[in-house]
Amino acid sequence: MSAPVGIDELLERIRAGYTRIDPQEAYAASLTGALLVDIRYQALRERDGLIPGALVVERNELEWRLDPRGSHRAAEATSHDLHVIVVCNEGYASSLAAASLHALGLHRATDLTGGFQAWRSAGLPVAPS
Repeated sequence: MSAPVGIDELLERIRAGYTRIDPQEAYAASLTGALLVDIRYQALRERDGLIPGALVVERNELEWRLDPRGSHRAAEATSHDLHVIVVCNEGYASSLAAASLHALGLHRATDLTGGFQAWRSAGLPVAPS
């Protein structure tokens, strides 16, 4: 059994396994077919709004909805080659979620540095919920 690790170290290890992207890169990727997946809980979406075109999947359903082999998958979960960009509120939970998607074989999964708050601060499109 390995030694206990703190969340900051765990995030550092996880993030070393893939390339995170900033809001402008995420926006550009979404325009060329990447799937933005908003895992924020409902109260945050209601408070701050939505990214137009993003698939909303609560964090506790993410793996079931994005597993291309799963019986509960979303229509968008067509392939393990799908370019998925996970968005949480500030870019922490999304890193853990991206790692979980990698474990399912979604090798192009990544997350948005700074999360929804960075997206909004960058002046990118936001719609009321």
